[in-house]
Amino acid sequence: MRKNLLGVLSVLLLSPASWCQTQPKVSPAVAPFVKEDAPTIVLTHVRVIDGTGAPARADQTLVIANGKIAALGDANSTKIPDGAKVLDLSGRSVMPGLVGMHDHMYYPAPLGGLPMYPEHASSFPRLYLAGGVTSIRTTGSLEPYADLQLKEAIDKGNLVGPKIHVTAPYFEGQGAFAIQMHQLKDAEDARQMAEFWIAQGATSFKAYMNITPEELSAIIKVAHAHGVKVTGHLCSIGFREAAALGIDDLEHSIFVDTEFLPEKKPGVCPSPQAAQKALLGIDMTSKPMQDLIHDLIAHHVAITSTLPVFETSVPGRAPIDARVLDAMTPEARIAYLTRRARVSDGAATSDAAAMFKKDMEFEREFVKQGGTLMAGLDPTGYGGVIAGFGDQREVELLVEAGFTPLEAIHIATSNGAEFLGELDKIGTLAAGKAADVVVLQGDPSANIREIEKVELVFKDGVGYDSGKLIDSVKGMVGLR
Repeated sequence: MRKNLLGVLSVLLLSPASWCQTQPKVSPAVAPFVKEDAPTIVLTHVRVIDGTGAPARADQTLVIANGKIAALGDANSTKIPDGAKVLDLSGRSVMPGLVGMHDHMYYPAPLGGLPMYPEHASSFPRLYLAGGVTSIRTTGSLEPYADLQLKEAIDKGNLVGPKIHVTAPYFEGQGAFAIQMHQLKDAEDARQMAEFWIAQGATSFKAYMNITPEELSAIIKVAHAHGVKVTGHLCSIGFREAAALGIDDLEHSIFVDTEFLPEKKPGVCPSPQAAQKALLGIDMTSKPMQDLIHDLIAHHVAITSTLPVFETSVPGRAPIDARVLDAMTPEARIAYLTRRARVSDGAATSDAAAMFKKDMEFEREFVKQGGTLMAGLDPTGYGGVIAGFGDQREVELLVEAGFTPLEAIHIATSNGAEFLGELDKIGTLAAGKAADVVVLQGDPSANIREIEKVELVFKDGVGYDSGKLIDSVKGMVGLR
């Protein structure tokens, strides 16, 4: 009887009468970028890629009301509510908003000198959303108060941008290359820092290259006591040691694992180039590599793929994207193209292409064995990867790595949502979930390059014009 009553209540909550309730209006600062904001919006004759990995479904109807997906089904059988705004999307596809799991709010300064990474609170939120990214994890913060206040402003509807999961400042040991990073003194310093940033509102932690095992253990203990997860871009600590300490996620995949270097000293970050050279000698089917994969999976450690930032280090590899160049300041564009030319002339290590291939092989094997792979872009390096466009490129590179388009989209949507504990709200398209929906021209399930053809991005049921968002920040990346 209780089960039947719950079923009736579910139907009533999604009934046509409830679809026409008024939703909040957008603020004046956000309004110029909004294309669709009716109480009830119906997307008809659309191809649905639902993010679960299931085959795309043609000629579907998706009903949006009160910021959620109210109904989803075949066009010939799904009821269109009275008074709804109906959009005929023949020839278009819809998919869940991307969940960017390594999506910083900063970008490298272009003018040399000390390595500096200014906050891009003006351009990046708009570019993430324009690219179809409706949720991000900042995965390492250099201006944490800016990130927290930006999140608050977006949540209140005063600024446009994705939903933000703020990661605390980097937990870095002695020897940080960036002057903006705090360098931990010891495990007690790490513990105090972890407690402080949880109190400030950070919802994840990131360990960095020179952290000691004692410091990492301290932040994991604090984090897990508060239900917070820890990821890491590691060097001083190998992947298997980090898994044993209880880390939840590892950034950049096999690119940064140093445990295969025979002369590596415990708790010390060796030369990344030496570590990669050693790694290239390890076959993917070998026992050491298989043991690593099995160990990570046994400890429930996820991996975040960030292929775009490493692609820029391979001579002649990364495509020149006019959208990216147009978004940059003249100084940033010159700095990027100059460095890119040096890479293409052979200034990069000869191992770059082999490492890029090795990483793709690792990610494919990790997933094949049952591991959880997530997607990000990492807008760092020497400036060739920027918000939104880089997230799209990551999905394209996952397909090049050997995943099907549907698998790659699943990795970039559902997997991230599940890791964040929000799969009941976002990550796939289903009735009752948040209406975080990307409308694209074409069919990315057949041609993944069409993931770049974003036309409209719904976040909580409000439809944003991708083109207007992109146009509004042209010439800003590299500055703010």
